[in-house]
Amino acid sequence: MNLNGLVALLGFAPPPQAGTVPNPTGQLIQMLWTFAILGVVFYFVLIRPQQKKTKEHADLLKTLKPGDKVVTTSGILGVVVGVKDKSVSIRSADSKLDVIKSAIAEITERASASSSQS
Repeated sequence: MNLNGLVALLGFAPPPQAGTVPNPTGQLIQMLWTFAILGVVFYFVLIRPQQKKTKEHADLLKTLKPGDKVVTTSGILGVVVGVKDKSVSIRSADSKLDVIKSAIAEITERASASSSQS
């Protein structure tokens, strides 16, 4: 749209009414309500689901035990050999790897109760 079209479009706008002044307090309250509503939407769409996912991952790491089959965030499949405070030892093929607990993405198969007792 060129400038002439914009001027013509603005020409159709109604002229401002004389004697009416917008209330600045009302505009401020309206703006604050808008920000409050956006904040609530932002919380429920972005923040809350991320907190829920973080809590589920922490619970998953607490239940980690030897014999569980896991997948790391880098895609390595392995079986948990040992669990320490901050790291996990996994066996993948012929290799033994020590990874940070947070690198465990999911548990694909839980160790059966009979294999953990033997």
